[in-house]
Amino acid sequence: MITYNKLVKGLDPVADAFSGTVYSDIVSMKNNNHVQFIIYKGVGTTGTSTITVEACDDVTPANSEAIAFNYQAVTTGDTSGVYTAATTAGFATTAGSSQLYKIEVDAEALLDSGYSYVRLKAVEVVASAVLGGILVNLTEPRYDEAVQATVIL
Repeated sequence: MITYNKLVKGLDPVADAFSGTVYSDIVSMKNNNHVQFIIYKGVGTTGTSTITVEACDDVTPANSEAIAFNYQAVTTGDTSGVYTAATTAGFATTAGSSQLYKIEVDAEALLDSGYSYVRLKAVEVVASAVLGGILVNLTEPRYDEAVQATVIL
């Protein structure tokens, strides 16, 4: 059985990916019930960021609101940590190279905001260059299509 999902380049990998305040592309949740943001930190031993997720009113948001989410860190090889519930205040990444963070959001989490778009926000805590990027994986489509419509309208 094929499981359909929609992959989006949330933030192309760059040498100082999380400098200052950085946002992923904003994606629509109108046709999917779940989104997973995957942060990939390559080289960068001391830089850290606070990660939050925001519900947005559209792709150029006049309004946004932090929402709760779940995340899991992979900081050593392929050894995953436990899934952890994050509040609207988010969580801080760990200093170190070669890390993955999976941030999970169900469409239900956006209901209270009344918005149907979502983005990841990273605010640098320890200013030190980190090579990295963000992949967005939309899953649980409402319509089972091999090629899904754009979500970055």
